[in-house]
Amino acid sequence: MYKRESDHILESLLKLHPKIIDLSLDRMYCILNAMGNPQNKLPPVIHIAGTNGKGSTIAYVRSILEAANLSVHVYTSPHLVYFKERIRLNGALISEEELSRILDYCRDVNNNQPITYFEITTAAAIKAFADHPADILLLEVGLGGRLDATNIVDAPLSTVLTPISLDHEQYLGSDLSEIAMEKASIAKTDVPLVTAIQSEVVHNKISEIAAAKRAPLINNWSYKETETGFLYQDEFGSLELPLPNLVGPHQIPNAALAIAALRHQAKIKIDKKYFSTGITNARWPARMQNISDSPFGRMLPKGSELWLDGGHNPAAGQVINEFFKEEQIILICGMMETKDTHGYLSELSSVTTALYGVHVDGEASHSGEAITQMAISLGIIAKSAKSVKKALTDITSKSPVKVLICGSLYLAGQVLDDNNLIPD
Repeated sequence: MYKRESDHILESLLKLHPKIIDLSLDRMYCILNAMGNPQNKLPPVIHIAGTNGKGSTIAYVRSILEAANLSVHVYTSPHLVYFKERIRLNGALISEEELSRILDYCRDVNNNQPITYFEITTAAAIKAFADHPADILLLEVGLGGRLDATNIVDAPLSTVLTPISLDHEQYLGSDLSEIAMEKASIAKTDVPLVTAIQSEVVHNKISEIAAAKRAPLINNWSYKETETGFLYQDEFGSLELPLPNLVGPHQIPNAALAIAALRHQAKIKIDKKYFSTGITNARWPARMQNISDSPFGRMLPKGSELWLDGGHNPAAGQVINEFFKEEQIILICGMMETKDTHGYLSELSSVTTALYGVHVDGEASHSGEAITQMAISLGIIAKSAKSVKKALTDITSKSPVKVLICGSLYLAGQVLDDNNLIPD
């Protein structure tokens, strides 16, 4: 892949700290102070944490706001193909020139002090957002919440929690209560904390954190599926809404959470009509994305479907199972070594007719053989393949099939790049 100037700078930033992840806010406050505290000059912020659905929820919030002709900054991670996907300024991805300039500036300001890659690149994003006026900034937590590099905004418009499940246990804790504590700790005094429907143990911990932080807990909203979409209800009334643009039954609660987040902040008023327009125009790549009309998709028998999803934990596997229900699919799966691959595949075993295990090139992923053995232990017919393309070539069915490439956002990004489906 051709390397841009920003790629070379980003490679140098990886060398500033011996660990990829070292959760702390000390280094963030140090570099931001040296930069003149740009976090105090940001547009109004909605801060989003959780385990699953963060990206989709942000996509809906952004689409609703832009339908209302508001200017929106967005920070998400990780990226799929190019780093600049993480920083969206007023609706457009940051330019290569500005990205390189700001990364170089942050590198100079940091002056070779130890700082993680995510911390210094988040500082660069904060600088970019502060330099450009906008109506609102949507800020996604990278990992956890309490000590995440994004948790440097003292008074956001609202904080939002998507569904919380087991994730990154090596950093956040070994049980749901500990993980919920870390994620819910983005709550701020007198700032609405809007939460998705959660399990009982997670709900109890969120309630405890909200009370300790004196953050109004917003969970008295609901949704109900209808023949044409869904009905959203809260203390402000009800909205009849069409189906969201993103596919899958899990997208209705994601869209409803986005609506709740916007209806329970006091600064920006959204006319009802923009909620419908927004959720039907939202886009978010590599989340149950149909790529049948792509070079890889055209390798399959005529009438086949090729899907791409970057979900990588058991909760994501459950969502995929619900999407395909009793259909039979072929999986091409690559997963990072730190992920609960066995738990993920166990959720998919009932809908999987065959699996190809693949290694994710350039990443600390399981080998294709290791994934294959985990699948076989669950009763799934499986074998390894050297690449996604090799796996697709091996599918020799003459009848239409449904294939899902899954298990890793890194793998999803490589597939998008290989098929020239670059996020914009």
